[in-house]
Amino acid sequence: MSTVSNAYGDAHPLQRTPWARYRHSLWLLTTRDLKVRYSTSALGYVWSVLDPLVMAGIYWFVFTQVFERPVGTQPYLVFLLSALLPWMWFNGAVSDSTRAFLKDAKLVRSTMIPRTIWVNRIVLSKGIEFLLALPVLALFALIFRDELQLHWELVLFPLAIVLQAVLTAGVALIVAPLVVFFRDLERAVKLALRFLFYASPIIYGVTDLPTQLHFWAAFNPLSGIFGLYRAGFYPDELDWFNVAISAVMSLAILAVGLWVFRSSERQVLKEI
Repeated sequence: MSTVSNAYGDAHPLQRTPWARYRHSLWLLTTRDLKVRYSTSALGYVWSVLDPLVMAGIYWFVFTQVFERPVGTQPYLVFLLSALLPWMWFNGAVSDSTRAFLKDAKLVRSTMIPRTIWVNRIVLSKGIEFLLALPVLALFALIFRDELQLHWELVLFPLAIVLQAVLTAGVALIVAPLVVFFRDLERAVKLALRFLFYASPIIYGVTDLPTQLHFWAAFNPLSGIFGLYRAGFYPDELDWFNVAISAVMSLAILAVGLWVFRSSERQVLKEI
């Protein structure tokens, strides 16, 4: 028998390892979500870029042209986008996870795939949209190349992506099952995300906060993550204490998320 017949792509789904089957199912559901999302929109992928770009333009105009407030670091558009794009990933994934089970209730009940896939496919699809929007950040970095310098800390960008994926998955795994029992939590999550937007260093940096708040800002796990994203452009935004706190909190939230999810899975299947 040739080795080709033993390749992953030729293997029967039941002959694959559990992890391989999980990855295969996760990818199928993720690509389905992306195709449905883009096929029902005339502009498709453009919305993934246009939404954060319009938001960044509004904040740039308000804080640099109207009030001329000295927040962030110049060039301010690059400063904004380097945190706003990952925020869109976090916000979109957590917000959509509130309907992770309710939206596809029949499929969740009838399929035997691990139910965490129904949450993780949202995190992954939003993460792919984030990656597809990164050329916008690269474009503005190129436009402002005379005012901007790239630093070696740019190699930390993938670390920021990994930490954010862990954090986002953990929060989504907590939210998704709890909304099934407490439907009002869906609106509460949206309000909490709105508050978190202003409580996170997106339109400003941690260094813009009063000195007495620097320590407490570290306990927002997004602070260290956004600092990693910005470090390649603005090395002063990198604070390893914030990064360490973010890493510990992200792993802890993921552990709590897995525990909440597994503890409530049977009850969720009865409720939906």
